[in-house]
Amino acid sequence: MRYLETWLEQPEWMMHPMQSFIRRTDAVRYEELLAWTVDPGTDLEYELFYVDGDLEAYRPVLEQVDSVRRHTITPIDDGSFYVYVCQETRPEDAGWRNAFTDRDLVVIPPVRFDDSARMGLTVVGSDPDLQGLLEDMPQAIDVEIVQIGDFDRRGSTIARRLTDRQLEAIVTAYERGYYDVPRSGTLTDVADALQIAESSASVTLRRAESVLVETALRQYGVRKGLEER
Repeated sequence: MRYLETWLEQPEWMMHPMQSFIRRTDAVRYEELLAWTVDPGTDLEYELFYVDGDLEAYRPVLEQVDSVRRHTITPIDDGSFYVYVCQETRPEDAGWRNAFTDRDLVVIPPVRFDDSARMGLTVVGSDPDLQGLLEDMPQAIDVEIVQIGDFDRRGSTIARRLTDRQLEAIVTAYERGYYDVPRSGTLTDVADALQIAESSASVTLRRAESVLVETALRQYGVRKGLEER
């Protein structure tokens, strides 16, 4: 079984009104589609979103979207909230979703939306089905392939990009309280546990942290400062 991690950037005419809102303002920093159900018999969709953004700016825009039948917004804190939406399937959405039709593919939640309204998808299936998906995606959509590989959910996708030594160092540092706030373990504690010099422990941790941070930023669509890497 294989997986494809990709970002899709739609043209303005194809975007959902809330995506257009994300693109033209800075009121939404990040959004996730956590779960969804589509009823083909009624062309209704039931969706649950997590939004990191300005609720007071988001709410009036959502209330004006024609395809939305009803919605419920539940605040989490001052900067984030959940949104439940029942809405009609838009022809623009049905068009690009046809690329998934008659293929043995599964989209792994969440679907991610960055601050420019790109969609981040992780899709699981066979190589032929994944290739067919890419070939049948409308040409108007800009497709960025982040990664293709063998699907393995036993461990963190991010953590598996570390070397064994880097992962050992990170785990040891965590267990010794090096990442506690306030810090309860020192670099010396980590080095002693790994039986290496303190300078070697520092370099190993910094390299591991660099991999984790960059991978996380790419996963969540933060592009500024990463394109040159």
